[in-house]
Amino acid sequence: MIIDTHCHLDDERYIEDLDEVLERAKEAGVKKYIIPGADPKSLKRAVELSEKYDDIYFAVGVHPYDAQNYNRDFLEQFIEHKKCVAVGECGLDYYRLPESKEEVEQEKALQKEVFIDQIELANKYNKPLIVHIREASLDSKNILKEYAKVDGVLHCFNANEGLLELANMGFYFGIGGVLTFKNAKKLINVYPKIPLEKLVVETDAPYLTPHPYRGSRNEPAYCALVLDKMAELSDVNIDDLKNITLENSKRLFKGIIS
Repeated sequence: MIIDTHCHLDDERYIEDLDEVLERAKEAGVKKYIIPGADPKSLKRAVELSEKYDDIYFAVGVHPYDAQNYNRDFLEQFIEHKKCVAVGECGLDYYRLPESKEEVEQEKALQKEVFIDQIELANKYNKPLIVHIREASLDSKNILKEYAKVDGVLHCFNANEGLLELANMGFYFGIGGVLTFKNAKKLINVYPKIPLEKLVVETDAPYLTPHPYRGSRNEPAYCALVLDKMAELSDVNIDDLKNITLENSKRLFKGIIS
């Protein structure tokens, strides 16, 4: 069995054919799904999907791009729901920053404040973190080392070797379609250095569709393509790798397997 540990099934691009998407995933061996919290506007749909489908779980959180919409009280309405398995995706993203220096500092300060508060939320409820990091590796690592008392996953691991030391704090590394990209040389080089016991699989669907379907809508069934590439680079039998990542996911997201 495969668990897609990060897929935005609450996205409007799945409204028309979600049952078909889940059926294709099932045929590919994907049996469980975690919807990360990114935009507060879609959280209620994620909760509704988790209540409709036995195999869908969700997390509560706000993506750094939506930091201005963060409301801890709103997230706490759902965090004790039986299908809530994590806090996030939260973190830092410095890829799209304002032009002026003053605005850049304000944006970074807001993202850090919201990130830290979500870490403290995870600490309070003993939930693992789903962490988003883009062009902010050092700040993210320092914040996690200072504030995190729980484990978590670095979603869509960005191949920064300095982040590998977070494995010692209980952090896992989410591997998705980027690993199959022809220009993903850095990730391909760093991937073998990740401990096998710290690997989990994700798609980030509908984004980051793996080769050979890059450019089209991503979906959980493509976890199989990611695992194929992981097995190739790990020199590990595909069945063994499926079992390893399954056990890792169960250990990280406690209670996902009933």
